[in-house]
Amino acid sequence: MILKARNLFKEFVKEKEQISVVKGVSLDLEAGDCVAIMGSSGAGKSTLLQMLGTLDRPTSGDLFFGPKATNLWKLSDEELSDFRNRNLGFVFQFHYLLPEFTALENVMMPALISGMSKQEASQKAESLLQFVGLQDRLDHKPGELSGGEQQRVAIARAVILKPKLLLGDEMTGNLDSENSKKVIDLLLDLNREFGIAILIVTHDLDVARRMKRVLTMKDGKIVSS
Repeated sequence: MILKARNLFKEFVKEKEQISVVKGVSLDLEAGDCVAIMGSSGAGKSTLLQMLGTLDRPTSGDLFFGPKATNLWKLSDEELSDFRNRNLGFVFQFHYLLPEFTALENVMMPALISGMSKQEASQKAESLLQFVGLQDRLDHKPGELSGGEQQRVAIARAVILKPKLLLGDEMTGNLDSENSKKVIDLLLDLNREFGIAILIVTHDLDVARRMKRVLTMKDGKIVSS
């Protein structure tokens, strides 16, 4: 087990009214798992993913990680930031590549921030870009790449530090069906080749069906699996 969520709640206050977005969600994720979370808009999927990725703290509940079952919510913000950098990768609907940098430089960025030497980061980034089929695009900037190519660069960037878990939020939402298939093919390749667990939020039933498990969320709760 790499991730164990127990009784997660997330509430917001809007105009003095308390709004519950996530209502007591518990789930387990094993090493090498591939899981999709589906549900209608407003079901709480993205909010849940933000909490599972430690980008947002819950109102209440626990989140445990790894064989030692470290309770992540007992870590400070600085410790959580370090934890995310070492263990998690993120890919969103919008790729958030830095427009002034090449594909190679974008992929290198997390490794350089972690303290890796420029030479080693460059070698790892080039190897990953070859893995995702962009060996001929190393020196291209985001504006010179298609939407599908940009998302593959974003995925390579997300996994350069070999995270144990990759989280994706509607990562194929801006892609046509052909590029969407290529991105999911790539995720499954990463899962097989490197053992990276995958957890994605999606509206696309075709995408969800390619995962090993599909969880359905409704009104802030997991209602089927």
